[in-house]
Amino acid sequence: MELLRNLFEGYPNLWGGGVAHSVLILSLVIAFGIMLGKLKVAGISLGVTWILFVGIVFGHFNLNLDEHLLHFLKEFGLILFVYSIGLQVGPGFFSAFKKGGLTLNVLAMLVIFISVLITIILHLVTGIPITTMVGILSGAVTNTPGLGAAQQANSDFNGVDAPEIALGYAVAYPLGVIGCILALLALKYLLHINTKQEENEAERGLGHLQELTVRPISVEIRNEAIDGKMIKDVKPLLNRAFVISRIRHKESMESELVNADTVLHVEDQILFIANPIDVEAIIAFFGKKIAVEWEQVDKNLISRRILITKPELNGKSLLQLRIRNNFGASITRVNRSGVDLVATPHLQLQMGDRVTIVGSELAVSHAEKVLGNSLKRLNHPNLIPIFLGIALGCILGSLPFAFPGIPQPVKLGLAGGPLIVSILISRFGPQYKLITYTTMSANLMIREIGISLFLACVGLGAGNGFVDTIIYEGGYIWIAYGAVITVVPILLGGLIGRYAWKLNYYTLIGVLSGTNTNPPALAYSSELTSCDAPAVGYATVYPLAMFLRVLTAQLLILALA
Repeated sequence: MELLRNLFEGYPNLWGGGVAHSVLILSLVIAFGIMLGKLKVAGISLGVTWILFVGIVFGHFNLNLDEHLLHFLKEFGLILFVYSIGLQVGPGFFSAFKKGGLTLNVLAMLVIFISVLITIILHLVTGIPITTMVGILSGAVTNTPGLGAAQQANSDFNGVDAPEIALGYAVAYPLGVIGCILALLALKYLLHINTKQEENEAERGLGHLQELTVRPISVEIRNEAIDGKMIKDVKPLLNRAFVISRIRHKESMESELVNADTVLHVEDQILFIANPIDVEAIIAFFGKKIAVEWEQVDKNLISRRILITKPELNGKSLLQLRIRNNFGASITRVNRSGVDLVATPHLQLQMGDRVTIVGSELAVSHAEKVLGNSLKRLNHPNLIPIFLGIALGCILGSLPFAFPGIPQPVKLGLAGGPLIVSILISRFGPQYKLITYTTMSANLMIREIGISLFLACVGLGAGNGFVDTIIYEGGYIWIAYGAVITVVPILLGGLIGRYAWKLNYYTLIGVLSGTNTNPPALAYSSELTSCDAPAVGYATVYPLAMFLRVLTAQLLILALA
């Protein structure tokens, strides 16, 4: 019995109660939290956030860790979590600001500004400390890195931890998940959405996702002005990003791959790949759209997706590979982080890209050997950019930046620093031959371990005063404040996005889910439709939303604490 008591309460003669005690408590909190996270009510689950609530229960009954150990594990878990997020979203971070993605990100910034403004107003009107209000804000928008950034900013500013930040987060989080989903549902009726029409438009790639996806289109050439011209002479006339992969000549009616010197004739049939926004202009230039089953037309040509796994290809452009000249095969599109890109000659490849290659069985097989296509090679972890990036992130996060009107220099902290470095490394690393690719499973493992450690430590640290705060200090009112911060920005953002920018409903709810960095809301949005518009909208704004949530949480603490 004494052994069990020491394991749970700590060995009195060992620092922090002993390693066995610390590991046991932490493991139980995480294990029980993950088990509870699998429970769903009306199809909605709080997921790993249950770890926070289990930690609060353990902390309430004084089954805790040493405060110094708790602080270290919390910050280390946060670093792992935000760094893995940056590695995932980095490759598409900057491209999300191009064309259609710019509009979606402006809407996301507007919604974030409204939620921050409501938080400041509630702080000034109610007199609730800004530390508590920032915790409520982070919980209301389900943003855990924002919670970590606020805690660290307060610790740097005042020299002590503020448990009320975690208390506000814990109180507001459940309704942050549910309130977001209810607000998205309310928008459907407020905007009088015709779901069938919206889904048809979304599936055709219309709206603000036109620049973020690519489509294969078959056309028959009717433009006599290009009769007898080579493809390399025709492309500059259009000034659009597209790739012609196959052609079927009117005389032979046999399909073949094209190259820059392929000659076009009237009534030839071609297959091109382009962004939806460019499709109509390209069709109008060449002739008329037709339906062709290219796989049936010429069974000697096959299409296959090949994984880029050779380190020496990292950062090389498609032009440098000379796949068409060397093997007689063509790369028509590149899938990166779930988004298809047009395979233009100057597009730089990255480890983990999936290229669609068209050619004969022999040509594709030869090209496959050059490109790699070895899952085993990708499964080997590249630890140097992870730990080097974390080190650089800690340095960046510790550098002070002066902002007008803020008495204390602002630091990006251990949430903002590693996040920025990981985004930059994953985006620009391949240009300098730095392999930053990690498999989805490896990235997810790092992320889940990080968030589990962080939430467990936050819960254990906040558990001691949680019940008293809720019952005796009016903490239950925080739930209402959190609901306002959750629902009002989503409804206003939805109305603005629909009436000002004419956003498709399914794109809109994906964007609003991403603005709140809310995976359960994305899951709900995706269940409403068979198209991928919610997921693309979510992925487009998620990187910027995550960065701004982390930054604004710190600025609120430093400006108003």
